[in-house]
Amino acid sequence: MQQSVDTRPVPVHLWIVGILALLWYGYGCYDYLMLRTGDANYIKAMMPDIDSGAFVSYLDGLPVWAAAGWGLGVWAGLIGSILLLMRNRWAIPAYALSLLGAVVGLGYQMSNPMPGLTSFLALGVPAMIIVVCFGLFLYARAQGASGALR
Repeated sequence: MQQSVDTRPVPVHLWIVGILALLWYGYGCYDYLMLRTGDANYIKAMMPDIDSGAFVSYLDGLPVWAAAGWGLGVWAGLIGSILLLMRNRWAIPAYALSLLGAVVGLGYQMSNPMPGLTSFLALGVPAMIIVVCFGLFLYARAQGASGALR
């Protein structure tokens, strides 16, 4: 029996979104590693007005489930981005896990912000990240429904 080959062109927007998502989550994974390892120089460069020692203590004090959610959010998103670029349908559940992780991890940080953070850092940035995660999940789902993912 002969297999049919999908000869439809890949939409250009899939490559654009996939590459941007890969960069987004790649930076998210880098940020996660730098913050979880307590890199004081990185923290100072990113948030010069915040005491890096206090910030590391805050992160070390996160409940295990919130820290796990944060990790799940960035690493599942990176995997989802790679799968999206491979046009693999497993990008959809990977992005769903990333969204779940972002809601759990960042939701905790939004409801229990570190004292001294500006409202933009405590609420605005995490909310923006959750919106992007949701958008990428919806995009992958739409690409799956259109047949662009196999």
